[in-house]
Amino acid sequence: MAITIGSVMDKDGREIIEIFNHYIKHGFAAFPEKQFPVEAFALFTDMVQGLPFIAAKDESNRLLGFALLRPFHKLPTFAHTAEFSCFIHPEFTRKGTGSKLLRYLEKSALKNGITIILAGISSLNPGSIAFHRKHGFYECGRFHDVCRKNGQYFDLIWMEKKLK
Repeated sequence: MAITIGSVMDKDGREIIEIFNHYIKHGFAAFPEKQFPVEAFALFTDMVQGLPFIAAKDESNRLLGFALLRPFHKLPTFAHTAEFSCFIHPEFTRKGTGSKLLRYLEKSALKNGITIILAGISSLNPGSIAFHRKHGFYECGRFHDVCRKNGQYFDLIWMEKKLK
């Protein structure tokens, strides 16, 4: 399957929210407890603040997944650090889509002066932890029981990758 990576467009909003809502409903990859309305797409476009927000699409223009970088902190001291988020349509996980999105974002990050990428991951999401380790991230911190979703407490694991 041919995959094209490019900037997210406003017309992608519905599909992005559908993918994100899947992870809200099924598991701990997305932290909210309640699904988002389509209008919440603006939250994603606002949080990137000029950093890359990208989508992977197949040859029929179906959205397979999306990823973004957002500033880690507003102070200029942290301008070289961004947080990475990535969500793949459940039918297309473990097929290399996330890896392609990450590689694209890493190149874009360096062009934007970003040399460190962080990821905040639920301790109840072993697939994401494994994905990040596979791609050179390492655990750099853990906040115990700071998250609660659907009555279940879990840790927030911070992972870091220094770009070359």
